[in-house]
Amino acid sequence: MSKKIIINGTIITMDAQNTLIKKGAIAFEDGQITFVGETPNDLSRYDEVIDVDGDYVLPGLVNTHGHASMSLLRGYADDLPLQQWLEEKMWPIEATYTRDHAKWGTYLSIIEMLRTGTTTFVDMYDNMDEVAMAVDAAGVRARLCRGMIGFGSDELRQSKLEEASNFVQNWNNQANGRITTMMSPHSPYTCGPDFIEKIVSKAVELNSPLHIHMSETQSEVELNEREYGERPVKHLEKLGMFHQPTLVAHAVHVEDWEMDILAKYDVKVSNNIISNLKLASGIASVPEMLKKGITVSLGTDSSASNNNLDLFEELKQVALLYKGVHNDATLIPADKALQMATIHGAEAIWLDDQIGSLEVGKQADLIVINTKQAFYQPVHNPISHLVYSGSGRDVKDVYVQGKQVVKNGECITIDEEKVIFEVNRLSQEF
Repeated sequence: MSKKIIINGTIITMDAQNTLIKKGAIAFEDGQITFVGETPNDLSRYDEVIDVDGDYVLPGLVNTHGHASMSLLRGYADDLPLQQWLEEKMWPIEATYTRDHAKWGTYLSIIEMLRTGTTTFVDMYDNMDEVAMAVDAAGVRARLCRGMIGFGSDELRQSKLEEASNFVQNWNNQANGRITTMMSPHSPYTCGPDFIEKIVSKAVELNSPLHIHMSETQSEVELNEREYGERPVKHLEKLGMFHQPTLVAHAVHVEDWEMDILAKYDVKVSNNIISNLKLASGIASVPEMLKKGITVSLGTDSSASNNNLDLFEELKQVALLYKGVHNDATLIPADKALQMATIHGAEAIWLDDQIGSLEVGKQADLIVINTKQAFYQPVHNPISHLVYSGSGRDVKDVYVQGKQVVKNGECITIDEEKVIFEVNRLSQEF
């Protein structure tokens, strides 16, 4: 492959030292970063030189929880509490989903994520072969899992478990390593203890991490206590889930002692702050989690409950909300918020040896931000500008494994016009 170098950028590395290089350069070859530093004088060894003229270059963002196919339901049902939204609106219409819905809904979400700077996303749903094929074709990176709801017969549960297991075996490390997989019981309130134990056992057998919704609403926690005599964290600990690497989505209603359990097992958390606010699910205790050393990352959840997949919005919200709620302007400063969207996101899905920061040897997943706009001036603090002033609409170019997938704001690996036509055709059937 050709040797490429991006020069004259403000390189925001997100490495352990939070290194920032003005008039910096980043070179990559064969999908890997080979150089990060000041722009060299001699560029003759490179096949392609890309001068970004002061624009910001940073790692691609990592969205650690979502349901890409649900983009077809954006705006279909808003302003409802979670259980009513799920049981009366989402689940009935999702029961009519076909592979076609999964395919085109996923493509729509991938376009939105790539164009707003997300290069890696987590997805939990069904029809996951369609999702994986879309990920492969689009050139994005994803950690995917077939979500399993435990309602119905024993035969149905066994069928879902086999489907999820086959998906893990068939797709892990496919698409040149851009696709990795997990096993995923939907939640403690939709999966009985026996079913969760079977999923955990299969995850151990397959050496697969686990992903689950947990403690999203107060009513969910109370239901768990009534049915099983424990809050969800203790319940899942007893079922052996946390002995396997685990990422939990939401964790809104967890008490201090529960956080100690999460910290003990190094359970990762995806904070879906905007979805949680919109559904009135509550506000997760993120500052307290961070104090206990829990890895907290950012997720959008689906665009049916968000209603977009712009991780820059999550960034700004997580950096602002806790300041106001706790009357403490020092909570979650801009650099911590950006870490949650990059290197902590990579840590949350066990890919921090590959992505999440711009360092030699890591994958060349990076984004370029157009800073030639009034709200990026004057140049006091680039990270502050990204978090408090910027948005996903400022993303100019995107590379995944060194391959350009967005150029001048346009996704070049997907036929956006066709995707928009198909999703509108399908949505008329609802």
